[in-house]
Amino acid sequence: MKTQKKKIPLEILAARRANREIERLLLGDGFHARTRVRRSKKVYSRKIKGSGTNDI
Repeated sequence: MKTQKKKIPLEILAARRANREIERLLLGDGFHARTRVRRSKKVYSRKIKGSGTNDI
């Protein structure tokens, strides 16, 4: 016996598409990470070492 797919209401589909369009307008095209990973103190970086600040 075949199972039938549930159809998603058009209002929900339209809201999802609108959210994607708004996000593209705000952030631009391409991939953008939603969260940033905390950088480890053990990772060497000339930027931080040479900047004169101790912020990591």
